[in-house]
Amino acid sequence: MPTQPLIDVRRVSKSFERGTRVLDDVSFSVRPREMVALIGASGSGKSTLIRAMAGLVAIEKAPGGDGRDGVGTIFIFGRPIQRGGRIVRGAKDLRVRTGVIFQQFNLVPRLSVLTNVCLGLLGRMPFMRGTLSNFTMDEKRRAMHALARVGMAEHALKRGADLSGGQQQRAAIARTLVQGAELLIADEPIASLDPASARRVMDILAEMNRRDGITILVSLHQVEYALRYCPRTIALKTGKIVYDGPSDELTPALLSSIYGAESGDLFLPRLDPAAAPFAPSRRRESELTSLRVAQM
Repeated sequence: MPTQPLIDVRRVSKSFERGTRVLDDVSFSVRPREMVALIGASGSGKSTLIRAMAGLVAIEKAPGGDGRDGVGTIFIFGRPIQRGGRIVRGAKDLRVRTGVIFQQFNLVPRLSVLTNVCLGLLGRMPFMRGTLSNFTMDEKRRAMHALARVGMAEHALKRGADLSGGQQQRAAIARTLVQGAELLIADEPIASLDPASARRVMDILAEMNRRDGITILVSLHQVEYALRYCPRTIALKTGKIVYDGPSDELTPALLSSIYGAESGDLFLPRLDPAAAPFAPSRRRESELTSLRVAQM
């Protein structure tokens, strides 16, 4: 029996101005445990598509239908999160199972890194306790384990504002681990990072996909990261899918035929294939977690 898609986007369109479509009849699916890159030049519709899948931007209602025939619908975990031009009731339940990472990190600057990571639990705890940031010791331990996995345990007591961009993004990833996300959607998570920080973030995402079986869809501006980290790539151009297939078939010649002069913006110097993926040892995780929990 075929595996049900974890993400199923069916003929989705979106316009922000009359006559200008940001997404134009987009359809694709992502299977459980896949790690898929979404690429395209600026203005191709990547961010709008990511936000639509996360239930943050409403898509257009399909002409002459309410979405019950599947047209103009986005399914997550086999359930619609958008249908008939509306974000459905019950979308919150799907969001709890879906981690979303943005280019801007979205940490609360004045809160500690540990508290920022614990905020990933808000969808699974009573409203008042979450509002007061009243986290249990067990919840803090979970957050420390997540921080250790991304190499950030030693920064747990710093304020979010005191971290570098790469450190903030790793803390945001730790927050999705604490959340228990089964699906991770990332909107250009490395766009504002230096190359070393970008590789470290991508190494962490790849390790989460391998080790935890988390399904990952990550939008990238540079195709080199797609070639190294994602077996499959979906390419957008002016709101349409122009390629969906193996990443290793995305040659410069193919990209040039698709994007023309814009293809040059999608390439960086080729990444070092010998660079080892970032994966701190379990002993190191345990040492750092015990050290910080003892200080709380």
